[in-house]
Amino acid sequence: MDTDNPGHGDPTTSDRRLRLWAALGAAARGGAVTVGHVCAAAVSAAGVDSAAVAVVLDATPRELVHATDRTAADLEDLSLTLGEGPCVDATTHGPVLAADLTVPECRKRWPAFAPAAVRAGACAVFALPLRVGEINLGVLDLYRARADDLAVAELADVLILADTACAVLLDGATSHGADRNDRWPEGTGLHHPEVHQATGMIMAQLEVPAAVALARMRAHAYFRDRRLRDVATDIVARRLRLGPDRARGDRNG
Repeated sequence: MDTDNPGHGDPTTSDRRLRLWAALGAAARGGAVTVGHVCAAAVSAAGVDSAAVAVVLDATPRELVHATDRTAADLEDLSLTLGEGPCVDATTHGPVLAADLTVPECRKRWPAFAPAAVRAGACAVFALPLRVGEINLGVLDLYRARADDLAVAELADVLILADTACAVLLDGATSHGADRNDRWPEGTGLHHPEVHQATGMIMAQLEVPAAVALARMRAHAYFRDRRLRDVATDIVARRLRLGPDRARGDRNG
């Protein structure tokens, strides 16, 4: 399921890049190429059903920047809530290609995510890290309703598009400027600002690091069968306060 950047040694890589960049330029109609354009191109190039790009932030492990449809957005939300899946692994490892989430290997590796993703409409997930040198920017995630591998040519195309997504994200960060916490600027369209705010509130309330605060929220969301963003919304609105001593015993207040 994991792979080390196949396709980059393809002698036709230059032709692929030119073809894909031309398609992106045509889609942008003379304007700036966006992450949305890259996701749409990846769906077409890979023959998948949907795609998304998430970035890595300090307050949370990942934050959705763009999703091509509701299914992709829901699957990204699952990764954020559960803290596991191909999309999570790809942020710290190489590409993760899960062609069939129903097989025992996938269910063992991602016991919560795999069955939940299948119920949400994805039987195959292909997660490509967005990296520049040692810098990890995020991940390009591709979702397919049926179980099936990517063809060699499809993988070669989406690896190039992942590189393009890196360039688009870096260009956006340079243009808009990142804040002091090295978070992506508002212009990139982050979808869950309440998760960051709630993480900060728990950090202050419990005097714990961001990772611990996020883990507390995730535990509450998992055991109550809720989405992380909904739990965060309740915390920000002060309808929910996570107690300091209990992993599951959170209290309303």
